[in-house]
Amino acid sequence: MFALGLDPSLTGFGWAVHNNTVVGPKRLVKKGIFTTSASDIFVQRYVKMRTYLVDLLDRFPEVQSVGVESPPYGEGWSEGLYGLFVYVNEALYICRKNVVYFDPLTVKMLAKLDPSIRKGIMDKSDMVECAKVDTQIKRWNHNEADAYIISRGAARFWEYELKEIGDEDLVPSEQRSFARVHTFAKGKNAGRTKRDGLIYRENDRFFKFSNIPIVPDEEEFRKWLLEKSRIQNQKASP
Repeated sequence: MFALGLDPSLTGFGWAVHNNTVVGPKRLVKKGIFTTSASDIFVQRYVKMRTYLVDLLDRFPEVQSVGVESPPYGEGWSEGLYGLFVYVNEALYICRKNVVYFDPLTVKMLAKLDPSIRKGIMDKSDMVECAKVDTQIKRWNHNEADAYIISRGAARFWEYELKEIGDEDLVPSEQRSFARVHTFAKGKNAGRTKRDGLIYRENDRFFKFSNIPIVPDEEEFRKWLLEKSRIQNQKASP
């Protein structure tokens, strides 16, 4: 499966395309960073990021699914991050790409593979090292490394959702993130089972946009965004 990982930011928006059917350097299909100028007003920056993303998805039609880093569960969204997140999801919806969201702590846990072995915090250098080990590629920006770990996790999640892999195939961090089921042993909730793994949170932490038919106006809008991207690229060329 080809999966796209996105680490949204207005200053360094990391992205990576992952192919989980191979090993070694070919696992990374392509990586990069979207940037916008701080001199642009905020809405211009959002529009540019959306256009970049639609263009990227057009350049990699083999991408079947997407993973996006989202804010932590239960915490407030900064206005800037919320605005960017909305534009990112609009692009994914327009292109009808299925998406799963990983909060920052989950991204770091997925990088560990087995949290009982790789303990402690994961800083930027640790995330870069994980990307290096998985791909055998030496040069990484930390935004790209985060995006790569997200793309790897997204590929695995969507394989699990499609039942191409089962519980027995999940590594410990995936089991905890994707399929967690907790039964309370004490207190007023004793005996109650809570299913809070991602797989139980459709239309909350993952969306199957590909199941929604595309209407003509949306396809025209997508084509307009692609033309806008082509014009932007021409202006940026020396």
